[in-house]
Amino acid sequence: MAHPRRRYVRRPDKPVVAIRLDLDTDGLVYRKWDDEQRAKKGDWLVDNDGDVYTVDAASFERTYRKTDAGPGAYVKTTPVWATKAEKAGSVATKEGRTHYQAGDYVVSNSEDDSDQYAMSAAKFESLYTPDESS
Repeated sequence: MAHPRRRYVRRPDKPVVAIRLDLDTDGLVYRKWDDEQRAKKGDWLVDNDGDVYTVDAASFERTYRKTDAGPGAYVKTTPVWATKAEKAGSVATKEGRTHYQAGDYVVSNSEDDSDQYAMSAAKFESLYTPDESS
């Protein structure tokens, strides 16, 4: 039986530290999530409690807001839709491809299932809570 897809919100006490990649660059290429990732000028370099990665500029600007927690502190203010994966797989992201294991969460920043990524169940459950307002 498939795990239901649910709407979640980020815990407000879990900000990230982010810096915009506002440099004259042809981009940044790095390895993460068992694949090659790419960032371009204007994307954001994010430190999410020690997990460092990039986020597409349009996606970041649509989903995060600056907080008063200190320089570079942002919190995700829009809901996400997620389900637990029944088996290992991968999803295409705006930065590359993310591979996941059974039990990890496949997450989307949009209700139409676009702008996807994946994360471990432990990490997801520490950062998000079911959205009871929906």
